[in-house]
Amino acid sequence: MSSIVGDRIGLAPEHPTVASLLQSAGYDTALVGKWHCGHLPTYSPLKNGFNEFFGNRSGSIDYFRHVDPSGAADLWEGDEPIEREGYATELFSERAVEFINRPRSNPFFLCLWYNAPHWPWEGPRDKDLSDEIKNYDSHRTWMETGTAENYAEVVKSLDAGVGSILQALKDANIVEDTLVVFSSDQGGDEMSYMGPYRRGRLHDGGIKVPLIVSWPGVVRRECVSEQVVMGFDITATILSAAGVKPDPRYPLDGDDLLSLLQGRKKDYRRKLYWRHAGNPRPGIPIQKAMRAGDWKYLKVGQDEFLFNLSKDVIEAVDLKERYPKKFASFREEYREWESQMLRYDKQDKNFERVVFK
Repeated sequence: MSSIVGDRIGLAPEHPTVASLLQSAGYDTALVGKWHCGHLPTYSPLKNGFNEFFGNRSGSIDYFRHVDPSGAADLWEGDEPIEREGYATELFSERAVEFINRPRSNPFFLCLWYNAPHWPWEGPRDKDLSDEIKNYDSHRTWMETGTAENYAEVVKSLDAGVGSILQALKDANIVEDTLVVFSSDQGGDEMSYMGPYRRGRLHDGGIKVPLIVSWPGVVRRECVSEQVVMGFDITATILSAAGVKPDPRYPLDGDDLLSLLQGRKKDYRRKLYWRHAGNPRPGIPIQKAMRAGDWKYLKVGQDEFLFNLSKDVIEAVDLKERYPKKFASFREEYREWESQMLRYDKQDKNFERVVFK
């Protein structure tokens, strides 16, 4: 949403969120880092269940100057713009640790959404890169800033920040009382060397991300699951762990994973659907996808594919000619699902606010 000017698109304040539901249940709630769900005056984390917010509103910021890709200042304390010296990842980590260390009588819910490892790829010692692109800020400039070595430093700083959070939980003696979820919102960027298809694509390289869950004494330790899950499941799982019910007017799309994480439930088959409106500037076409078990239907522009991910993790072998009935069935199932969705056509440039009822 960083390319959307003003407050025309965002998360409706009247829509319940995991934060607002936990807040209503007595939790202290905080968002540190990226918001990316709309701009003031209509949209704000403080209107969606967070007691406090420290971070950026757009999709990405320069790590040192704290500006968005247009060069506009984008660092906030609540609904007020602020100036703060420092490397963004470290500033976010420090605020998160400070929040954990506060004396309190209520349980807490902390969302720490780092900007890292998003472009521009500036490590903690790369302020010179930030200075070089000052007055030349744009998506294209940021995507071309940095090298694989810079990217490695960005990830290393992110890793250190996560480590500081875990250490803070240990120091506060609340590790066994805290559910920790680590994940990413999309596949790797250009510097991540994940293969030809990365973020912005509905190939697995663009949508398959790490998900690590820790809760000593509750979640099984050192276990790896092949269960297919999605981001919506995180909300359902957090609410289940907290004993908080979702708003009955807005039934959840995700599954509660708690019994799976505890080993009380075995892996199970499920179907997932995706769609991507594309973006003409980086050359990303309109895409559609469906996964059922190990099989995946994919449409990129006008080209359609069928893959067996158990044997072809890089999606190199199209099987639609070998399995025409399965291909036709998946295509029809996808069309049926899509027919129930709101219109999703970015070729229509007249963006309007959508309120879900």
